Amino acid sequence: MRVERRALQAAAGAPALATEVRALAPSAQDVAAAVAEIVAAVREGGDAAVAEYTRRLDTHGAPPRALRVAPDELEAALAGTDPAVRAGLKLAAANVQTVARACLGEDVEVALPEGQTVRVRELPVERAAVYVPGGRAPYPSTVVMGAVTARAAGVREVAVCAPPGEDGHLHPAILAACALCGVDEVYRMGGAQAVAALALGTERVPAVDVLVGPGNLYVQEAKRQLSHRVGIDGFAGPSELLVMLAGDGARPTRPATLDLLAQAEHGAESLVAAVCTDPDVLRELADDMEALQPSRPTAVASAAVLVEAADTDAALAFAQALAPEHVQLVGADAEALAARVSRAGCVFVGRASGTAFGDYVAGSNHVLPTGGAARFASALGPGTFRRRASEVRIGDAAPALAEAGAAVARAEGFLVHAESMEARLKENATR
Repeated sequence: MRVERRALQAAAGAPALATEVRALAPSAQDVAAAVAEIVAAVREGGDAAVAEYTRRLDTHGAPPRALRVAPDELEAALAGTDPAVRAGLKLAAANVQTVARACLGEDVEVALPEGQTVRVRELPVERAAVYVPGGRAPYPSTVVMGAVTARAAGVREVAVCAPPGEDGHLHPAILAACALCGVDEVYRMGGAQAVAALALGTERVPAVDVLVGPGNLYVQEAKRQLSHRVGIDGFAGPSELLVMLAGDGARPTRPATLDLLAQAEHGAESLVAAVCTDPDVLRELADDMEALQPSRPTAVASAAVLVEAADTDAALAFAQALAPEHVQLVGADAEALAARVSRAGCVFVGRASGTAFGDYVAGSNHVLPTGGAARFASALGPGTFRRRASEVRIGDAAPALAEAGAAVARAEGFLVHAESMEARLKENATR
């Protein structure tokens, strides 16, 4: 991993620097056409197409195993899981559930001046699915983040899919997490074909209402292409972390170094950066990273960017312009700065609050907006699996509303809309 140094002289230069820093991560390939071909194949061929792409891309020629994992396989995986791992997953599930339940909204009824009422209800979707990535490592924590949150939201049926290995099996840790979280259906399938199967439905895979979870570019592009058929959480890109070292207490830098290297484990496209006003702190951080990274081969991000900001306002402006997945605040000024960071997927405050806690057991969700989407998007939460529906009762408000509404309807050229409302005036008059 190379360490890049940058300087930020004033807050006004933050947007340009943020663009430059994002450009240091490897560019994504254009997979839209390839994904469209896979989606079309699954639409036409159903399970057979899913099996063929599984054989070609996951098992590399070996015949794929049964698409759906049997319940006894889940229970056997949970029973065989290392007790420490099982305890960690249970703690993660309990904390994620507690936070998710606290985020549930209540029904609201509003009485309007004319006399009508509008009741806004929050309703869970019926079926949801969680995509769990494969590839470099298994991610049982993603099962927890998705399945527990869906359950807390009130979703009745929860499915999980993950790409099988070359032997056709799913990793036991993923199966154990599914058993622990009470997942209803588990499928051995990954990639764009899995997204298509869950969004469109096949012979053996019932379609879902919402599909969430991280994955490679093919997975995310498939979610984007099918977002008119299924609800999605967003376009999840490579992991991102910006550490802000602000005020006394930023030293020693070793914990921050490990935090950056930890996020670099998510892949070469990961974006890891730090910003500080003290050049000596940044120099120590750079030396520490260069010393530690060679002995930590799993930290594979292509670059770490260290930004020397002229002042705290410039450092904060850079964080806001970057709008990263994670912002971590370290030093005496962390608490004061926390309320000013409004464009991040999740903010970790204080020296003890390493971002890795959020990936597993803190209770926050690790499925977060990336690529600058923290400007407008939220973390995965119960709201992702719920929709709002209104109940309207006009009652005695009909005369006042009909007169106002009919005028607007006629201005738009919708004459029967006007008649429909005015019919209530005549009805009211004959009572």
